[in-house]
Amino acid sequence: METKVFKPAEVAAAAKLIQAGELVAFPTETVYGLGADATNVTAVKQVYQAKGRPSDNPLIVHVADVATVERFAKPLSIAAKKLIKAFWPGPLTMIFNLKPAALAPEVTGGLATAAFRNPNNAATLSLIREAGTPIVGPSANTSGKPSPTTAQHVLHDLDGKIAGILDDGATQVGVESTVLDLSGKQPAILRPGAVTASEIEAVIGEKVMTEQHHVGATEVPKAPGMKYKHYAPDAQVYIVDHLEDWPAALAWAGKQSVQMGVMATDAILTSNQIPANCEQFSLGDDVQSASRELFAGLRHFDTETKIKDILCQAFDSTGLGAAYMNRLNKSAGQTHFRV
Repeated sequence: METKVFKPAEVAAAAKLIQAGELVAFPTETVYGLGADATNVTAVKQVYQAKGRPSDNPLIVHVADVATVERFAKPLSIAAKKLIKAFWPGPLTMIFNLKPAALAPEVTGGLATAAFRNPNNAATLSLIREAGTPIVGPSANTSGKPSPTTAQHVLHDLDGKIAGILDDGATQVGVESTVLDLSGKQPAILRPGAVTASEIEAVIGEKVMTEQHHVGATEVPKAPGMKYKHYAPDAQVYIVDHLEDWPAALAWAGKQSVQMGVMATDAILTSNQIPANCEQFSLGDDVQSASRELFAGLRHFDTETKIKDILCQAFDSTGLGAAYMNRLNKSAGQTHFRV
């Protein structure tokens, strides 16, 4: 099929495709999502097919208002309402217990819970309202590969497989939303993102569990991104853990007989001698820019230069760094450069 690209002013045309049961990728402040009517089982099944995604991996339901959540979820807790007021629209996804048979198993992965998000992107909120339905929205990429942060990334993976893309330029955050499980006794972050544990705790006044990011190969994940290796390029990524490790890492890279990739901040790229066989990709100045550029860099080496090995900079796993390192570790399959 032809994949049409829509600008924000053309959101009504994109919404008609959603209403017709077609797939339309959409922008958020984090990454691009692959949209389908969350109440149309046939359309939801097509999402899994287009991505090559395991059907036990649940989908996030994107909504334009809290009233839509309340149609499907059991009564929201006081903590949930506080978090909605504090962080929606924004990069926080929350998992709630569902009313019986409220959503199809194809949306929930067969679980009695579902994840909901109110994205902070005007074009996508208009898309949801125009379509008149909540929209499922996993990342709009081939399953397991780096998430898309531009419409061009979506086209690379899904051109001819989906009906349309709503193009609103590059995303601002660059890593997927925080996923907070509110379906149990204690809140738990299942996927770190731009909204941190300390920010959540400050709002709800209780401790949030944070070491819940992985599931085994045979387990059903409660949220996207919990599989061990995820967000992975074709190349092997090596994480360089410390600033003082870079001279040795670059010396090793310079001895290789193939082209190598180097993803690091400008400070590292300018203060070290980069070997001739190493192509550079700047992660900017800090963890904020690095998070925004991480997936774009991995995709650059996959699609434009076909690099086989990449050295990539680590950051402290605090604040946004927790989200960055979660994605980087999964991209690398937990592989670190060792001096």
